[in-house]
Amino acid sequence: MTKDSFSLSCPLPNEKGSVIRLGHGSGGRMSHELFESIFLPAFNNEILAKRQDAAIIELESKNIAITTDSYVVNPIFFPGGDIGSLCVHGTINDLCMQGAEPLYITTSFIIEEGFAIDDLKKIVSSICQAASQTNVKVIAGDTKVVNRGAADKIFINTTGIGKILLANPPGATKVNVGDSIIVSGDIGRHGMAVMCARNSFELETQLESDSAPLNEMVLQLVKEGIELHCLRDITRGGLATCLNEIAEVSGMEIEIDHSSIPLIEPVQSACEILGLDPLFVACEGRFIAIVPEKFSDSTLDIMRQYEIGNNASKIGTVKKSAPGRVILKTSMGARRILDMLSGEQLPRIC
Repeated sequence: MTKDSFSLSCPLPNEKGSVIRLGHGSGGRMSHELFESIFLPAFNNEILAKRQDAAIIELESKNIAITTDSYVVNPIFFPGGDIGSLCVHGTINDLCMQGAEPLYITTSFIIEEGFAIDDLKKIVSSICQAASQTNVKVIAGDTKVVNRGAADKIFINTTGIGKILLANPPGATKVNVGDSIIVSGDIGRHGMAVMCARNSFELETQLESDSAPLNEMVLQLVKEGIELHCLRDITRGGLATCLNEIAEVSGMEIEIDHSSIPLIEPVQSACEILGLDPLFVACEGRFIAIVPEKFSDSTLDIMRQYEIGNNASKIGTVKKSAPGRVILKTSMGARRILDMLSGEQLPRIC
């Protein structure tokens, strides 16, 4: 073994610095100081303040929804958001798609040694603001620090808990022939905003991510008595993949009209330049609602009350002639099969 074949690294810095050290993940004094100085002041609530190994919560409902997700977006700061707000929005939105009211969230951080503490503070602040905005409490968490090069800056894992509000929660198996397919807003913003930021790609109009919580809009649909057959948030794989998942599980044909799909010009332009199909580009603040046709107008009216839903649109209908297929009606009047995304056209967008 040569003298250059390995190097020693002390987890304890000689002095307090501005970056994450291995010692911050040790479980000792430095971990304690990180928790006391950054996480506890931001997330402080009566449950977290007990500082137990597991949070104890009381739920009125016996039916709860639980979801878990991991976030590895690159770059971690992008126009319209960052990995902090994104991890809260994504977790909350998954709960909402089951007609659940989000209540609690846990966060687990995997941080690369050398990561700037100021950036960690910004991310934690974003988590705090997003959780506060949606009345969700951060009740547990964990921090691990890995060697330089063992991760890419920071990864976050979350778990969300919510209470089911509906006796008959929405799901793809409840989709019926004649149902209307509604999308809550224009598609593709998040994926293209991240892609442009990652590659320093400038447009005349800067794209901002559509990352946003959907809980208020969904809960309003529930309160107004909209019969929700299926809800699905449009994330990885985009609109086309979500529709294919619904068609496969329901055994129904989903027919959509390309001219009815809301798409803003900067997203369209960016997709054309990069050779991407916007139907496969991820969103982080949009969802599909499948409702009986008689509820389509009232669903659109409710969605359009919100800024994130001001261009909600009915894009198609559920049929049965091609079970398990998504059929796209083109602007030329032709009909073609719209398949699920194959491979990964935009890696690490969430």
